[in-house]
Amino acid sequence: MKLQTQIDLARAFRRMHDRRQVLLLPNCWDAGSARLFVRRGFAAIATTSAGVAWSLGYGDGERAPLAEVLAAIARITRAAGVPVTADIETGYGDAPADVANTVQAVIAAGAVGINIEDGMSGHGPLRDAGDASARVRAARVAADASGVPIVINARVDHWLQHDGAAPAARLADAISRAKAYLAAGADCIYPIGLADPAALAIFVEALDAPVNVAAGAGMPGLDELARVGIARVTTA
Repeated sequence: MKLQTQIDLARAFRRMHDRRQVLLLPNCWDAGSARLFVRRGFAAIATTSAGVAWSLGYGDGERAPLAEVLAAIARITRAAGVPVTADIETGYGDAPADVANTVQAVIAAGAVGINIEDGMSGHGPLRDAGDASARVRAARVAADASGVPIVINARVDHWLQHDGAAPAARLADAISRAKAYLAAGADCIYPIGLADPAALAIFVEALDAPVNVAAGAGMPGLDELARVGIARVTTA
């Protein structure tokens, strides 16, 4: 992909996050499903880490080798021809520098957005907020150096944890983390697993940024999500 084409796709993808309407993003797992979603009229698509890994013969949780994931992303971006945001899980590496290298490689594969999680790889416990923020910052610096203004969707994994935390404390810490990730360069926040409409409304109100949720069983409908201010909904 030519650099200017990728820059134009990234700018278009950023405009889709203006919060004027909900951006509905389908998750693809290979080039064929990407083409199918584009033919169905989607203006942008996402990748699912689990689906991509399974399509390559591996389990989720960064078990698929990064080289194979990057090759899959390259096939998807080539086949789609629309903005593609790639799920890079925790960033493939222990240090922020590893995240930066992964982001550079994902951009080279044609993506114009990323999801990055604040848990440990393999769906482990949450990272220290400072460490997670440093990883977001490394992703932003790498993206800026590439010249492609990718959309960084920072995932807040509180609601995937089974630590017995009180709901109010969990929500408060998630908001604090989200603000730190935005300050570090994230563009969008993804409180995966948060389904309560009242809590979602509080979360959205606390952040001056687009908020992403995943559609699925137990989630409010699209109209209700729009009413509470959700900007982006990812389908399974």
